Amino acid sequence: MTAEASAAPAPAPGLRRRLAAFVYEGVLLFGVLTIAALAYGLATQQRHALVGMHGLQLFLFLVLGLYFTWFWSHGGQTVAMKTWHVRLLSKDGQPVSTARAWIRYVLSWLWFLPALAGIYMGGLRSGGAISLALLVGVLVYALISRFNRRRQFLHDLISRTELVYWPTVKRKPK
Repeated sequence: MTAEASAAPAPAPGLRRRLAAFVYEGVLLFGVLTIAALAYGLATQQRHALVGMHGLQLFLFLVLGLYFTWFWSHGGQTVAMKTWHVRLLSKDGQPVSTARAWIRYVLSWLWFLPALAGIYMGGLRSGGAISLALLVGVLVYALISRFNRRRQFLHDLISRTELVYWPTVKRKPK
């Protein structure tokens, strides 16, 4: 980052760009979690999905945490974030530390916790109803960012991080 670029804060990416990166991240994570779940099942000799379910959930939570915190603290971008030109920085415009990345990761579950609590308290069992509740919860959480001056998500405000638009610098051919 040059001296001129660091003087002015980088613009926040639009909500559509952030949600596109969010969806793309989900597609990529499907493969990561599938391989991780397979490795867990082989290592623990899990034969039935409900046996050892909480251990698997904890393992996948940690796998996701390692995935995100490593990328965020080593360049500030996951593969999906690079594709959509979004980068994570600390509030002061510096790269994110591993500790701050872990804090942000844990707080990022705010995307889902209200909807999951509603699903549990409402006793929803239908796949369609659960999917709809999660979709509505995610969209409401995303729309809350519209009330923040820098358009940041709640978990970014709490963890003192921010998403910024970070276009790729094209290199000149030699």
